[in-house]
Amino acid sequence: QVQLEESGGGLVQAGGSLRLSCAVSGRTSSTYTMGWFRQAPGKARELVGAMDWSPYYADSVKGRFTISRDNAKNTVYLQMNSLKLEDTAVYYCAAGVRGISVAVGDYDYWGQGTQVTVSS
Repeated sequence: QVQLEESGGGLVQAGGSLRLSCAVSGRTSSTYTMGWFRQAPGKARELVGAMDWSPYYADSVKGRFTISRDNAKNTVYLQMNSLKLEDTAVYYCAAGVRGISVAVGDYDYWGQGTQVTVSS
């Protein structure tokens, strides 16, 4: 089993930055694909970005968000810059073994989510 716990969410003004953290515990492995998803009210959960040997980003965040991982600390980060109102959502960390995928079902482990609210 793998446990994931997100932190770092909060309220930020448009144009600002936040860094989300995902602490990984349990049966950790540097070979897991780590993904960040988000879900806005009334919308489906969508992949923001993911990383196995190289990162993948959704077009909507490319150039603004960066995923990184510190295997020594068993932590994955999502640095979010130039935040927009439409980035408001609950952000989830996920882990899987099927490689980078946009499908929610391809990830086996999920955190509880952290709220990010971008204000004008």
